[in-house]
Amino acid sequence: MAWGSRSSSSSSNYDVFLSFRGEDTRSAFTGHLYNTLQSKGIHTFIDDEKLQRGEQITPALMKAIEDSRVAITVLSEHYASSSFCLDELATILHCDQRKRLLVIPVFYKVDPSDVRHQKGSYGEALAKLERRFQHDPEKLQNWKMALQRVADLSGYHFKEGEGYEYKFIEKIVEEVSRVINLCPLHVADYPVGLKSRVLHVRRLLHAGSDHGVHMIGIHGMGGVGKSTLARAVYNELIIAEKFDGLCFLANVRENSNKHGLEHLQGKLLLEILGEKSISLTSKQQGISIIQSRLKGKKVLLIIDDVDTHDQLQAIAGRPDWFGRGSKIIITTRDKQLLASHEVNKTYEMKELDENHALQLLTWQAFKKEKADPTYVEVLHRVVTYASGLPLALEVIGSHLVGKSIQEWESAIKQYKRIAKKEILDILKVSFDALEEEEKKVFLDIACCFKGWKLTELEHVYDDCMKNHIGVLVEKSLIEVRWWDDAVNMHDLIQDMGRRIDQQESSKEPRKRRRLWLTKDIIQVLEENSAMRRVGGDMSACSSRLSRGGCILEKIPEIGNKEAGTEKAMVTISKPEV
Repeated sequence: MAWGSRSSSSSSNYDVFLSFRGEDTRSAFTGHLYNTLQSKGIHTFIDDEKLQRGEQITPALMKAIEDSRVAITVLSEHYASSSFCLDELATILHCDQRKRLLVIPVFYKVDPSDVRHQKGSYGEALAKLERRFQHDPEKLQNWKMALQRVADLSGYHFKEGEGYEYKFIEKIVEEVSRVINLCPLHVADYPVGLKSRVLHVRRLLHAGSDHGVHMIGIHGMGGVGKSTLARAVYNELIIAEKFDGLCFLANVRENSNKHGLEHLQGKLLLEILGEKSISLTSKQQGISIIQSRLKGKKVLLIIDDVDTHDQLQAIAGRPDWFGRGSKIIITTRDKQLLASHEVNKTYEMKELDENHALQLLTWQAFKKEKADPTYVEVLHRVVTYASGLPLALEVIGSHLVGKSIQEWESAIKQYKRIAKKEILDILKVSFDALEEEEKKVFLDIACCFKGWKLTELEHVYDDCMKNHIGVLVEKSLIEVRWWDDAVNMHDLIQDMGRRIDQQESSKEPRKRRRLWLTKDIIQVLEENSAMRRVGGDMSACSSRLSRGGCILEKIPEIGNKEAGTEKAMVTISKPEV
């Protein structure tokens, strides 16, 4: 093996994969580059000198590319004359599209425009290959696209007679060292459906770029994957840009409650400045130090799971606390919190579509891309139950690993009665943060009014209570459908609300504020008892609700029963047993 390259049996990962034309640069430029990388402790793959020209890429070589963090392509004069090199380049760029692989092109004594437009030696080489591979136009097109793509990437250009090669190599190695010394965060065991979302957030970060400080917010319901998206964006940014400091403040809501805001401020300063001796005695002192010490630094800061304005004021009160080019990403369940902090660029994290939800559940439960066909129907039922919520898919999938179809069936029935505690606990955080009157409106909607139009609810609530609906929208607990103005909520959030209502309500149905279970409604009617309240002041709008078709006639089996007094009003959106 030349240059100390690994045998095909090696299972090690590599920091760098070198792609080059052996006869051009193996014993000169690429050899010196390899030795310099190795001397810096950078684990580098270089192919076997005995590989024959034109040989197909082996599975071992493919694995070496996939296992590497950085690919350096040394594009020399005769690189394109080798079909092997072009296959290797196409594989590298395909891998770059599928995973976090940094590709660094080195244009060694060739003009990048010749590579991009296939001119000069590259044009001559492609012309010969076109004759040789005229039966395979798809392969030729892949090679041309790969050359165009690699020429569009930011890289290094060495011109004959301009500077020393060893200094040029040092610059490349310095950049590689910077990249591999960065510690990427664990995003998710199975990062399904993230690619387009990461791209959207990165576009937001660069929208209207003036090299100032860019602050954006990611908002959405609990368990939808806001933190996962933030970690994925963080990992891409630390590779794509140079920052003076990096900090990911996770679980801000929980950590500020446990340790105080001073603890989070200290963590920010420690990670950006690397100083362990900073001791903060108050939030105000922390603000002052952050402003004075970080205003000239380009930082990447993620403030994850924020739930109060005070937290934002203490950590990133204003953009001018940080240096030009800084990027601040905030995740929260509360859209209004972002508006009050003047975060104008926001991204709403929505649930997974059916295809991505099925992919995530399959990976989680079976640890592979495809499940046994006999499980297809039951998988779709779980996907329907979870309604695209990644948290639910991950919890349920993990619980059902290795289970039979019968056990899946039993579990689904159980979940429909009582959702998993791990899911409900995370969703309930948003409910616990509400004011008392807001909680009442939320429970009304969960139990009775899901699917109602805003115009219908105007007759139920007074102006003060109607304002609470807007708060619930901002906190990602409900949404108002744009096409029909109907109030909607995720099925699992509704389950959480109804469970809370059952726990808080009297065991006697006739004493409850809300009735939504068919058996309870029947019991009340059979006792000829009047409900005290359902939702808001129902007695004031009973005649209108009757005309709206949202009361007893929705339950055919009890439609002929008398309700009793003038307050005997039962509102039903979907009767349940």
